[in-house]
Amino acid sequence: MPFTLTMPKLSPTMEEGTIVKWRKKEGERVKVGDVLFEVATDKATVEHSSLDDGFVRKILVKEGGSAQVNQAVAVMTEKADESIEGYVPEGVVQKAAAPAPAAAEKKQEEKKVESVKPSGLGLEQPAFVPEPPLTKYEFAGREGGVGERVLASPLAKRLAKERGIDLSSVKGSGPHGRVTSRDLDLGQSAGAVAFGRRETPTIAPGTYEEIPLTPMRKVIARRLQESKTFIPHFYVSQEVKADPLFHAREQLKAGGLKVSFNDFVVRASALALREHPEINSGFNSTSASIIRFKTIDISIAVSLPEGLITPIVRHADYKNLGQLSSEIKHLAEKARHGKLAREEYVGGSFTISNLGMFGISEFFAVINPPQAAILAVGGIEEKPIVNNGQIVPGKTMMMTLSVDHRVIDGSDAAKFLKSVQKFLENPALLLL
Repeated sequence: MPFTLTMPKLSPTMEEGTIVKWRKKEGERVKVGDVLFEVATDKATVEHSSLDDGFVRKILVKEGGSAQVNQAVAVMTEKADESIEGYVPEGVVQKAAAPAPAAAEKKQEEKKVESVKPSGLGLEQPAFVPEPPLTKYEFAGREGGVGERVLASPLAKRLAKERGIDLSSVKGSGPHGRVTSRDLDLGQSAGAVAFGRRETPTIAPGTYEEIPLTPMRKVIARRLQESKTFIPHFYVSQEVKADPLFHAREQLKAGGLKVSFNDFVVRASALALREHPEINSGFNSTSASIIRFKTIDISIAVSLPEGLITPIVRHADYKNLGQLSSEIKHLAEKARHGKLAREEYVGGSFTISNLGMFGISEFFAVINPPQAAILAVGGIEEKPIVNNGQIVPGKTMMMTLSVDHRVIDGSDAAKFLKSVQKFLENPALLLL
């Protein structure tokens, strides 16, 4: 008899998934444990295996298509020759798409003042929509017709190509404005940076395309919007003298031990959290209570093409610098290949986000709820610093702690950040 294959719930926050690849074709036999398809969830791309024997008779959601959890994605039968005519797949019904606007410009104007009240939220979220492309617009080009074919002698064309000269920037002295070889001396470069425009734009100003959010990006958008809307953030910054840290890393490197600056930051944060347990906290918005985490489990922000994920180093304060370095590399590699297990990214008591490797000096991170704090780490920079009353060259690193003011006060945040500074400026303490 026919039965329905539905989209499984593969993570606690998953609401829908995108089928990346079907491993079975229509008409193909399936055994228990066979991989049916690969699905991109809000956290990773995972394989889904069959729980039943049978035959794939009709694929309802093609590769690249999305389906809500428990929505039908295929029809299967126990036997290969069973009829599926008249069979109605079970599961949730896909939400209907919003109707297309009849008059684009009029609807766009209406949407600007329209408000949408999300389910379960007391605040009204305004609608932000792009302006439609301009329709009454003409490109203001140079006289003589930008983008039109330039009249030039064969010799002038050959010489212009050899010399890298933009023919459209040359005023011709020949018949009907034809460019000759003697006119090229006044021409401009045809390189990427030049005054002369070599072509006329072919699309209207304001033209855009809309790219659907991936499951991971949808969750990121929702959770971070909720975080900035409902969590009262405040920020504490501290500049760290990074010369000792730099020298310690070089000394370890000379001994064949390779660690990153971020590994030092994780170790320093773990020890500082042990000294200041009030920072190792969270907020339960359902019960309106403060969470005091009993273990120091540090989430490390890892950037992926699909979005951001935070694998977790458990019991970080019990691990030495080498152990932390090895585990962070392993988790980051698994994250990039979408192979993280649920327990490797769900939870955590504190988050570290480091953009220093991208050359960023300073930034302010958004809290990862239900955690109450996140540390944003900038890059190490060379700059003049004051040392014993003298201005000398040195290396510095900026850190900013974002905290939930419902849970953590300013003095506690300051004390924690000063402890992190102490450890980083005395890196021998991190080697114990």
